[in-house]
Amino acid sequence: MLDILSFIFGGLWSGFSGIFIALANPAAWLDWSEASAKIRFIYYGGSTEFFFAVFSVALIVTGVGLAKRQVLWTTVRGIEWTSNTIGRFFAWAGLLMVLQQVMIVFLQRIFRVSEISLGFGITFTRDLSWYSEELKLYNAMIVALCTAYTLVQGGHVRVDLFYAGMTHHGKKIVDMVGSLIFLMPTMVMVWFFGWFFMWRHLVTPKINTTDTLEALDRKSRLLKWNVETIGFSPNGFDAYFLFKLLMVAFAGLMFVQAWGFFWRSLLELIEGEESAGKYSDLDTLDDEIAAAAASAHGPEN
Repeated sequence: MLDILSFIFGGLWSGFSGIFIALANPAAWLDWSEASAKIRFIYYGGSTEFFFAVFSVALIVTGVGLAKRQVLWTTVRGIEWTSNTIGRFFAWAGLLMVLQQVMIVFLQRIFRVSEISLGFGITFTRDLSWYSEELKLYNAMIVALCTAYTLVQGGHVRVDLFYAGMTHHGKKIVDMVGSLIFLMPTMVMVWFFGWFFMWRHLVTPKINTTDTLEALDRKSRLLKWNVETIGFSPNGFDAYFLFKLLMVAFAGLMFVQAWGFFWRSLLELIEGEESAGKYSDLDTLDDEIAAAAASAHGPEN
């Protein structure tokens, strides 16, 4: 037990101090003209030091917010505004996906076109099969970048068998525990494994999750960009590295929103039932039936 506490407090201290070290020496990890700086960015982006740095900041925000609740409300509003803005923008990828599919069907079945060229001056030409496989990217964008937005809007499916009958305080406690015990740890795991998985398809030599900083520093002498451009078919979509980027973006957005969800639940627990939905920026539906169906899975139902 003592070893665990020593690890946690030692990690928090090293993470907190590491923030100031990183800010004081930005070139050490942002000057990518130097391979060693790029290696440090890759290593620390998926390290326990980075986790404890983020966690220590969250603890400080929590402490300050409990002393001055308006600071915490401002933080929650900022996080939810970011999630809503990103989600509402990338939700349009669904419409783009439908339009592109219709275009592909017409060009392929009616006009017998085999390629599509786009651009002015510099032409981007790809086979129809490339555009057909690219539709998966739009779907991935919706899933990865709109999940946090869906959480803000209360659109995730709940198991309401017990939750629906709970008091306001009971619901807030469940939300806080669920965020801390389930959502945050899951996003941390997705980030750590997704981070190195992404970089394995962007640079060479390959980066491993078990590599130490010293081992990566030795690899930096041979480090160079090697962005994955392999498709599943000869003329198919060849930018699958974007899916790896989206996986990391998904984990990052959801982890931040998990803290926003935790802080909102904490504030609503402290301030009572009258604060439920305070400062919420929820979408409205003109369809009464659709609105009723959505409200059935809302934060307070």
